[in-house]
Amino acid sequence: MYPPELVKPMREDLTNIGFSELFTEEDVKQAMQKEGTTLVVVNSVCGCAAANARPGARMSLQNAKTPDNLVTVFAGVDREAVDAARAQMVPFPPSSPSMALFKNGELVHMLERHHIEGRPADMIAENLKGAFDEHC
Repeated sequence: MYPPELVKPMREDLTNIGFSELFTEEDVKQAMQKEGTTLVVVNSVCGCAAANARPGARMSLQNAKTPDNLVTVFAGVDREAVDAARAQMVPFPPSSPSMALFKNGELVHMLERHHIEGRPADMIAENLKGAFDEHC
């Protein structure tokens, strides 16, 4: 587990643009029960989260269509919430960072770490925008 002061600015990369943090299994359950579309970002301390995932998520919101709900869990910190979120992402194996788009609680689009690592943020944003255009 990482110390809170270390991850605070990494959390704020997403909360400052409207993401709500989920800390417990119950938080995840409630988020998944919301109608409409929900983007879940599994945040992490790795370099590809800083350079690619969080900037890509931010850039993706500059789109005509965006998810109704934006939530995040933090790998290596919020274990209960991360485990609950990843359980909703089956059949995809756990990875962080990762991003999943749900529509009325059903997984409709997934970006695993291998879709994020080594790819520029604008490519990740374009991938998400395409999913938003289709599902939001």
